[in-house]
Amino acid sequence: MTTLRLILGDQLNPCHSWFASTDPDVVHVMMEIRQETDYVRHHAQKILAIFAAMRDFAAQLKAQGHRVRYVAIDDASNRQSLTGNLDALIVHYGAAAVEYQAPDEWRLDRILADWAKGLPIPCRMADSEHFYTARGEAAAFFGARRQWRQETFYRQLRRKHRVLLDDDGEPVGGRWNFDADNRQRWPGDPPEPIDPRPAHDHSKLWQTIQKASVDSFGQPQADALRWPRNRAEALDLLQAFVEHALPHFGAYQDAMNARARRLFHSLLSFALNVKMLNPREAVDAAVAAWRSGRAPLPAVEGFARQILGWREYVRGVYWAQMPDYRNCNALAHRLPLPRWFWDGDTGMQCLAHAIGQSLEDAYAHHIQRLMVIGNFGLIAGLSPQALHEWYLGVYIDAFEWVELPNTLGMSQFADGGLLGSKPYAGSAAYIGRMSDYCAGCRYQPKQRVGPDACPFNALYWDFFQRHRERLAANPRLALVYRQLDTLPETERAAIAARAAALQANLDAL
Repeated sequence: MTTLRLILGDQLNPCHSWFASTDPDVVHVMMEIRQETDYVRHHAQKILAIFAAMRDFAAQLKAQGHRVRYVAIDDASNRQSLTGNLDALIVHYGAAAVEYQAPDEWRLDRILADWAKGLPIPCRMADSEHFYTARGEAAAFFGARRQWRQETFYRQLRRKHRVLLDDDGEPVGGRWNFDADNRQRWPGDPPEPIDPRPAHDHSKLWQTIQKASVDSFGQPQADALRWPRNRAEALDLLQAFVEHALPHFGAYQDAMNARARRLFHSLLSFALNVKMLNPREAVDAAVAAWRSGRAPLPAVEGFARQILGWREYVRGVYWAQMPDYRNCNALAHRLPLPRWFWDGDTGMQCLAHAIGQSLEDAYAHHIQRLMVIGNFGLIAGLSPQALHEWYLGVYIDAFEWVELPNTLGMSQFADGGLLGSKPYAGSAAYIGRMSDYCAGCRYQPKQRVGPDACPFNALYWDFFQRHRERLAANPRLALVYRQLDTLPETERAAIAARAAALQANLDAL
């Protein structure tokens, strides 16, 4: 009476109740398949890191006495399809039942649910035992309200899970949100912490992936890959973050610097999103650091808000709005991605660094993603769907449930304001204030028009001119439109002409 239990590549949680005891009648199934490597073009490190972590997880389960069937990418019997392999394994083992943990991606959820309907044997979906919230919890909380707001949901979760509350149930420090304290430019001191991640040699695995003709882009760094392979390494990374980076994370979480790629960010998102780490562990470790005086409250609250607040919120948006959400394009932006999204070869130094880092490391922190790359995509009018596929492919931590709402909703305002209350658009002034990117750039950050003017400036003002009918009534944009209306008509026309010329020749920037 064998039961097959499917473990997906982002379900590498050794603490799941499935593994509390061994059962000779249970076979845990893991598989590397082209269906998952090919549905978008992925960064080489993303494919390599997930496969390496999956193989490590399978080895751990076997060492603990669990039965494991691991279907490698180059197995002769591999049908390169999730349900195709499952069908074959049901026959091979004479399975009497199938179980799987709830997928986090709508696409896989539908594939498995539809497949299960046609099975002649029982098939059950188990909880992944990872998130603070259930899939539909945000939708139930907001009900019929037309606009959702992360801050409201975040406060509800703080209360429900007793995070950073005093004895009366009020926020410690008297404030729910310390975001205003967390917007400093990094002056170069304190120094960026040493990267604590070990380097792994996965050259043989990379050769296997290449021989299987898996398409990818970016630098694989196969002989020195620095992403964690297992829970033990993820816990070490969490501890190193709390001790060495968290104390300064808050103040400089929005800062960018060409000489410091990590700054004080945790680098935990990959481990969290493949479930090596539980989000409660990360939040609790940060809160414990504050209670023991090892980290300031603004830093700890900012970190907790990213995980307990934003991560859970975007997941709620995703499950409430799919599958139509991936097609939303409220601003009707349709320009293709410039060719330098694939090589970083652009004269705009901020984009050259942020995209170049993404291609080299499969990582950039949230302000580089939002206020440099995403900001340019928004004000230039790039297709939000093309950006979504690029973000989903390039970043090591990008899984659709978290990436899609961040890209289409927060970054590109393609949902028309469901997820966020305003577009995250900025001119060169913002980038110059928060980074050192403008120093030495071929473009002039204080000029709006002319061949040497920073493209962000004309595109920024033209964005608000183009979308005045939709955006002018937004109270959070009142100052922008007051400033725009003070510009002489001749300058507004010059801005529009400059923006049109830029949009017509994005590849040359």
